[in-house]
Amino acid sequence: MNNSNNTNPHCTNPLRLDGKTALVTGAAGGLGHSFTRCLLEAGATVIVSGRRRESLESLRADLPQYADQIHIVVMDVTDELSVTEAFNTMTDDIAVPDVVVSNAGVATSRKALDLTGADWDRVVDTNLKGCWLVCNEAARRLSAINQGGSIIMISSILGHRVAGNVAPYAAAKAGVEQLTRALALEWARFGIRVNALAPGYIETDLNRDFFASEPGQKMIRRIPQRRLGQASDLSGPLLLLASGLSDYMTGSTLVVDGGHLQSSL
Repeated sequence: MNNSNNTNPHCTNPLRLDGKTALVTGAAGGLGHSFTRCLLEAGATVIVSGRRRESLESLRADLPQYADQIHIVVMDVTDELSVTEAFNTMTDDIAVPDVVVSNAGVATSRKALDLTGADWDRVVDTNLKGCWLVCNEAARRLSAINQGGSIIMISSILGHRVAGNVAPYAAAKAGVEQLTRALALEWARFGIRVNALAPGYIETDLNRDFFASEPGQKMIRRIPQRRLGQASDLSGPLLLLASGLSDYMTGSTLVVDGGHLQSSL
């Protein structure tokens, strides 16, 4: 028998984030900008971080209607001291973020035999070590104040399958997904959920010319939906993982790729 009093509290405003404080690393980049706007539109206070203040100021200037909701904190995710100092600033001046979008990342397109140790370190330190440093610092502070949260790792379909000339990036993203599962296991007891979002090929200013070329068009034809993803295609999955609708999800990866993993990369 149905009980009319047994309602789902998440279904009133299921994807609203009012009262939440979100941190987006790598916020000034293409996906970071889109993630920031998405979280702001859902009602969150958003801390935008990156290495260059001027890029973050430009991001805030692009979103004047949300200026009061945006806080800027400069942080180099590969530098442990920088991460600690940034979280000190957040804790003292804003809040400990209870939604963390670990988005900072870099890539290189070079054959493995042409890579240097510096190339490897730059990609792996940013995409994997940086993710660990930020998420660990957030979880340490959330657990200290007895507060749960949602950590969202930004992975890639290249963490599942590989393409040419992306060895350090693919290795780092595979590591991000295993890190997601390991931290989800450890931090569930603190009410901290850790999940990953794995985009396929998303159109940005940096890749638009390539995908307009014949090799790019050939790649698009291998995507079952026969189109590139748009940054907006990630908004729903992002809000799902950030909101209470995913309270019983941890250690999961949401793949958003137009079916690309079911085809050839």
